Amino acid sequence: MNSIEFIENHVVTELVKQGYEQSVARISADVAVEHYRRHAASAKEKIFSDCLHIAKAWARKYQPQIKK
Repeated sequence: MNSIEFIENHVVTELVKQGYEQSVARISADVAVEHYRRHAASAKEKIFSDCLHIAKAWARKYQPQIKK
């Protein structure tokens, strides 16, 4: 598994666990991967956290109310 697959899989898993729909999680994971490709981490060893943060922001736009 390369780093892009890692980010994509783990972002989807985390967002679904938080109550977002699978389709919203996939769209948000694509945004997270694009962020990874374009930017460096804000701090050393923090790239996944940055990508997950971006994905959550996009997920909230697509699905403002999460399932509980």
